[in-house]
Amino acid sequence: MRYVIIGAGAIGGTIGGRLFQGGHDVVLVARGEHARALRDEGLRLVTPQGTDTLRIPVVSEPGELRLTPDDVLMLCVKTQGTQAALDTWAYAPVEGGGTAAGRLPLVCAQNAVENERLALRRFARVYGMCVWLPSTHLEPGVVVAYGTPLSGMFHIGRYPHGLDETARRIAADLSGHAFAAYPDEKVMRWKYAKLLTNLLNAYDAVCGDPAGTEKIGALVRAEGAAVLDAAGIEYASVDEQRARRGDRVTAVDIPGAVANRSSSWQSLARGSGSIEADYLNGEISLLGRLHGVPTPANDVLHRLANEFARDRRPPGSLSLQDLMSAIDAAASPV
Repeated sequence: MRYVIIGAGAIGGTIGGRLFQGGHDVVLVARGEHARALRDEGLRLVTPQGTDTLRIPVVSEPGELRLTPDDVLMLCVKTQGTQAALDTWAYAPVEGGGTAAGRLPLVCAQNAVENERLALRRFARVYGMCVWLPSTHLEPGVVVAYGTPLSGMFHIGRYPHGLDETARRIAADLSGHAFAAYPDEKVMRWKYAKLLTNLLNAYDAVCGDPAGTEKIGALVRAEGAAVLDAAGIEYASVDEQRARRGDRVTAVDIPGAVANRSSSWQSLARGSGSIEADYLNGEISLLGRLHGVPTPANDVLHRLANEFARDRRPPGSLSLQDLMSAIDAAASPV
């Protein structure tokens, strides 16, 4: 199988780079300055073991690549970029006839739980993948992966549920070099569990004060668990996640590299103008409104993260006191 990595940022660059190092056929999809750096200088993959420069083929559009029936499309963009990526790739022609949407597997190697639903409107074969992979992408051509002894851990299965040989083969390929990957017929229970963890991303982005991490984390997770329970949505427990991960993936500092931060913090640091909050804290806001469960902490972080991204405010520029005041006001409306 050849892996076409749509979105060669922190997650996609690490997955693509590690697969390439393991001897697999890989194509990276990137645009702008990042694409130019990848083409001219190669992917610089920085890990606790050192820095490797990888000369991986790079394209920016489907027209630059001849898709074959053996290709796997791995979607690694943030959720706010998913629809545009689907628009671009769904109807790309495949060698022998047909289109990508009808013939190729699409793996959603992304946070949040909306990507698979969006993809299933276009693609006949959609796979969910829960991603545990501490990494950053702040500089064109450079990806930093902090995990050791493994770079990351994944669960993969058909969406909405089930397993097949493709899922097992992808898991085996990922497990062959620097990752652990597990086929799972109920992959979305892992993705919903990861959603609860990712609710703290917006806090890291807008405030990030270590003094409030435990308190804010408890607030947003309690609201998230309450709405998932109200909606009857299954999710893996904290103990189950901890047992599965064990000491396989531990994020460590890398000399000369920025400290590991959330994907939402990275969006603000790059001044991208967008952030994933609509599909993280916003997912909890949505479910809370559908099921009559108040979610003030998530609502506030959802709103603030979008404001920060829109106004290109620097990450961490909101005080913990101001954030707590906003959450208290939302929890006690007049």
